[in-house]
Amino acid sequence: MSNAIRSIAACGLAAVTAVSAVAKEGMFTPEQMPAIAPDLREAGLALYPDELADLTAFPMAAVVSLGGCSASFVSPKGLVVTNHHCARGSVQFHSKPERNYLEDGFLAASMAEELPAPPGARVYVTTGVEDVTEQVSGGLDPALPPRERYELMEDRRKALTKSCESDPGHRCRVSGFFGGLRYKLIKYLEIRDVRLVYAPADAIGRYGGDIDNWRWPRHTGDFAFYRAYVSPEGQTADHSPDNVPFEPAHYLAVSAAGLDDGDFVMALGYPGGTSRYARHVTVENLFEREYPRSVARSRERIAVIESAAPEGSDLRIRYTGQLAGLNNGMKNREGQLEGARRQRLVERRAQRDGSLDVWIAGQDDNAALAEAIRNYDALATENAEESRRYYHYNAARGAQLFGAARRLYRLAREKEKPDAEREPGYQERDLRSFRQRLSRLDRRYHPSVDKALWMHALGGYLAQPAEYRVAAFDEVLGMTTDVDEAAVSSILDHYYAETVLEDAETRLALMDATPRAIEAHDDPFLRLAVAVFDSDMEREEASKTRSGRGNLLRPQYMQAIIDWQRSEGHTTYPDANGTLRVTYGTVLGGSPMDGLIYEPFTRLNGILEKDSGVAPFNAPAKLLERARAEDYGAYRLESIGSVPVNFLSDLDSTGGNSGSPTLNANGELVGLLFDGTLESVVSDWDFNPRTTRTIHVDTRYMLWVMEKIDGADWLIDEMRVVGLN
Repeated sequence: MSNAIRSIAACGLAAVTAVSAVAKEGMFTPEQMPAIAPDLREAGLALYPDELADLTAFPMAAVVSLGGCSASFVSPKGLVVTNHHCARGSVQFHSKPERNYLEDGFLAASMAEELPAPPGARVYVTTGVEDVTEQVSGGLDPALPPRERYELMEDRRKALTKSCESDPGHRCRVSGFFGGLRYKLIKYLEIRDVRLVYAPADAIGRYGGDIDNWRWPRHTGDFAFYRAYVSPEGQTADHSPDNVPFEPAHYLAVSAAGLDDGDFVMALGYPGGTSRYARHVTVENLFEREYPRSVARSRERIAVIESAAPEGSDLRIRYTGQLAGLNNGMKNREGQLEGARRQRLVERRAQRDGSLDVWIAGQDDNAALAEAIRNYDALATENAEESRRYYHYNAARGAQLFGAARRLYRLAREKEKPDAEREPGYQERDLRSFRQRLSRLDRRYHPSVDKALWMHALGGYLAQPAEYRVAAFDEVLGMTTDVDEAAVSSILDHYYAETVLEDAETRLALMDATPRAIEAHDDPFLRLAVAVFDSDMEREEASKTRSGRGNLLRPQYMQAIIDWQRSEGHTTYPDANGTLRVTYGTVLGGSPMDGLIYEPFTRLNGILEKDSGVAPFNAPAKLLERARAEDYGAYRLESIGSVPVNFLSDLDSTGGNSGSPTLNANGELVGLLFDGTLESVVSDWDFNPRTTRTIHVDTRYMLWVMEKIDGADWLIDEMRVVGLN
C-alpha cells in the first residue's frame, strides 16, 4: 500500500471509534478496510476485512454502479438487482396507456423477452483504483494564475483519463478526495447492453409513493432486476440480439434467512456526495436562502406538470420520472431544512469554524493559512452571489428543446478543436452518450407540458431587474419590453410550431453540423442557442477562474481540518464523491425525537393496516389476499411473526446509495438500501448518531413477492438462494 493510500486509509478511524457504541459514521473507501479491521471484527463481520479492499475479489467485484444508483450481480448470468425507483425510468420508457408497465409491472418470461433499457443505460464495474495526486496537482506554482491552474489540472485529468481508456470497453474518471488533497484514477468496465428483466407494479415497488417517501414505517417493495449483456466474445458491445449474458467474476448469494434486530449489516455502493466539511458561509447561504427557494420552485413545477399532464394520460407517463424526481428532491430539501433547524446546523457550523480559527491562531506561521481560509470564504460568497444573480435565468433556459439546441451548438464549436482541448462532455469519448441522450428525449417530452414549464420559468425571470437578466436572451425572445402572459404564450407557440428538433433523426443529424450551419439554421431554438452562446461562455470563463482559485484554497482548508482534528485526537474521513464505498453498522430502530419510537422492522400485515385501495396505498388484490391468509411460506421472521418488508439500520448513507446491496456478516444479500428517514437527510452535512437511520427492503419480502405474487420462479431458480427452511 502506498504512503498516499495509507494516509487516506487512516482517515475515518476516529469517526468509527467515537461512535462505535451507536453508529458508524463514515463512508469508507475499500482500501481503508484493513485500517478499520478491528472495529469491523468487533461489529460482527465474519469475512476477512482485507478481502473488502480487493476490488477483484468477493464481495466487492459483485457491486456495480448504474451511473446514479448502485446495484449488484446476483447470478452467474449477469442478473443485476437494484431499486425499483432506479429501474423505473426503463419501465416508463416502455409504457403506454394501453401497455402500462408502471401500473401492471413487467416480468420477462425468458431472457428472449427482456427489454432493452433506454439509450445510455450502463452497468459499471470498478476494476481498479490508482493514486494520481502527483500527476494532477503536483509541481504547480502557488502563484499560477487561477484560470491557468484550472486549465492545467483539467488537461492533466483528461490525459490520464484518455490513457486509461485506451483499454477497450472501459471508462475512467479522476476523482478528488479531501477537497483535492488527493486524486484517484478509477477504472470501470462499461457494460452498454442493459436489459430490463423484472420490476413489480408501482403498487408494490412504489407503495406509499411520495406520501411515505423519507418516512418510517415503510412498506415498499423497492426492487427490480436488470441483466448485463456483452458480445459473444465477452467484450463490451452495444445492444444486439447476438449478445450473451455477462458472466461476472463474483455474484452475491441471496439470503432467505435474513437477519434480526441488532445483527451486523454493511452496504456496498456509490454514495453521491456529502458536505460535512463545508464552511459556515456555504451552509448559511444554502439553508437560509437556496434550499427554501428550491422547495418553493419544486412545488410550483409539480403543480404545473400535474395540471398539464393529467393522471392516466400518456403525458403523465412521459413525465412520471420528472415528477418523482421533483417530489423526492423537494421532500429531501424539506427534511434537510427541518433537520438543520432542529440540530442548529448553521449556528453550530459557525462555532466549528470559530474553533478552527482559534486553533490556527495558535500555530506557527499561521498568517498564510488564516488568509487562505478567509479567501476561501470570500470565494464561497462570490459563488453564492453568482448563483443568486442567475438563478431565474438558469431556470428560464430549462425548456428541453432549448437545452438540446445549446448542447448541439456547443458540440459544433468544440469539434473545431483537437479532441484533447475540448470541454469534458464533448470529447470523442462522450459522443455515444451524447447521441443516446438526444434519443431518449422522445419518451420524456411533450410540447404542451414543456411549454407550460417554460412559461412558469419565464414568469419568474421576467420579474427580475435588468441586471439579473441576459440581454441577448431577451432580444431574441422579443422580451426587451414589458410583455404580458398572452404575449409570452404567443411567442412560445411560435417556437414549438416552427422547431425541427422534435424529430429524433433531425436532432441526431445536427451532431455533425458545423457552427456555420447551425448559425444559419432557421430553427428558433437553435437561433436562441446561438444568441446566448457568448454571454454564457463569459459566465463559464468566470466560473473556471473561481474554480482555479478553489483548486488552490480548498486543499489548504482541508489540510487544516485534518491537522486540527488530529490534534484533538480525531481522524478525518473523506466526503462521499460517487466512488465505491463501504458503510457498516447494525439493524437498529430508534427514537429521533421525544415520544417517537421506530421499530427496526415493518411487517407484511402492516400493508393490510395501511392499504386504502387508493393510490399510493393500493396493493394488488393478490398480495392483500395472501397477506390476510398469512401465507408467509419460508420467509416468516419469528421475532415479528410475519414476513419482514423493510428494516432500519444505523448505516451512514446518502443519495447514490440507492440500490446498494446490504450484506450480512457472511457477505450474503439480505436487503437493498433505498432510502433514509426524514430526520436523517441532514446527515449529508452533519452526522447525528441518534437520528441517522437508513431504510432497506428485506430480501425475504423480495423473494415472497417474486414467488407468491408475480410468479418470478425462473429468476429465483437462477439465483443462489441460501437459508431456506
